[in-house]
Amino acid sequence: MELFFLVLVIVFIVLATVKFKMHPIFSLTLAAVAMGFMLGLSPKDIAGTIGEGFGKTLSSIGLVIAFGTVIGIYLEKTGSTQVLANAVLKIIGLKRSPLALNLAGYVISIPVFCDSGFIILSSLNKALSKKTGIPVMIFAISLATGLYAAHVFVPPTPGPLAAAAILEADLGRVLLLGIVVSIPVSVTGYFWAKYIGKSLMEQKEDAGQHQQEEETIPQVKPYQAFLPLLAPILLIALKSIANYPTHPFGDSVAFHFFDFVGEPVIALLIGVFFAFLLGRKTPAKDKKEWVPIAFKQAGSIVLITGAGGAFGAILRTMDIASIINIESGSGMGGLLIAFGIAAILKTAQGSSTVAIITASAIIAPLLETFGLLSMTDKALAVLAVGAGAMTVSHINDSYFWVVSQFSNLDVKNALKGHTTATFFQGLVGIGIILLIHQIIQ
Repeated sequence: MELFFLVLVIVFIVLATVKFKMHPIFSLTLAAVAMGFMLGLSPKDIAGTIGEGFGKTLSSIGLVIAFGTVIGIYLEKTGSTQVLANAVLKIIGLKRSPLALNLAGYVISIPVFCDSGFIILSSLNKALSKKTGIPVMIFAISLATGLYAAHVFVPPTPGPLAAAAILEADLGRVLLLGIVVSIPVSVTGYFWAKYIGKSLMEQKEDAGQHQQEEETIPQVKPYQAFLPLLAPILLIALKSIANYPTHPFGDSVAFHFFDFVGEPVIALLIGVFFAFLLGRKTPAKDKKEWVPIAFKQAGSIVLITGAGGAFGAILRTMDIASIINIESGSGMGGLLIAFGIAAILKTAQGSSTVAIITASAIIAPLLETFGLLSMTDKALAVLAVGAGAMTVSHINDSYFWVVSQFSNLDVKNALKGHTTATFFQGLVGIGIILLIHQIIQ
């Protein structure tokens, strides 16, 4: 009966989000309340468990999401995203410009939401297509898949951050392994774009197509644009290395330094100050709304993440493992189940972030049963959920429409190009994750 209740609330979350357009904050919270009553919890216990789950989740990542969003807004508003893209293009070369755009998208999507990143860089698609003679379709899918890879795998993107908090995974390890997994996943999108782009007729550019607004922006040098992004990533990674069981820094001053500045909140705060430097030449009246805009964007994600944590706390009160008869110690099976649940949720309701948060809440009570107890195992579980949450992006996903409309692709070609690419990316992602799991055993 409890398994039926679990399926029922998952169906409710999907229908409420997709059919009735209910905000995920409400659908996840209502699902948590309903599940609590169906499990026989008292009203007091339901309220207490929801509050505890919400608070515990946000205590670890609330400020991280907020600071990461501020960095993203400053990169966007100062034109640093174009600087980053041009820097990658210069390194890779014009002949391989679709690959350059793929990797540029990958880098930019770490602090910037993938749909915003695509809109910002979409104007480069047409310019590079004219300059190289390569169809716009190839540039569009290369960029979209590069952005998407970092979006589901690499903190401080909100989805992986939320999953790490819910599954109590070490963020530094998620970051390091996320980079290992996501780069091949990103390049998979490029190869699919290269293959499918040549077999489809290039679509005519619509004169009324959305274009990025032309505006006067301050000059930003490449190293200045990279610092707000790479500094936090490097610091978080160094903290993870410092705390590795072999303790490479021992108990030295270096250990205590990296252990502190590598805390995600501190690392992202340092990144924020580097981001502030990008806007130092911008008039104060022009940038006074940047931080409020960032916090407005972050607020929704923070609340959804907290609601997911509350839902997960309710689910932890039931013994899901015994209910669905999962054998202990099936680590690879557990990663596949995590992937499958996230993929079903993603395909059904469209949002990768909602799929990541919901799937993480469902599998959190199962980690011990799966034998996924080490910090590396938990990090791989986070990434397995991320791989599922990109499989697949189609017509119920707002990102699908951003990619198709800003690239002037009809639905048929967008499904062949973008949707199929995300399918292959998800499979490659879970394949690499399973391989890593096998190697470390």
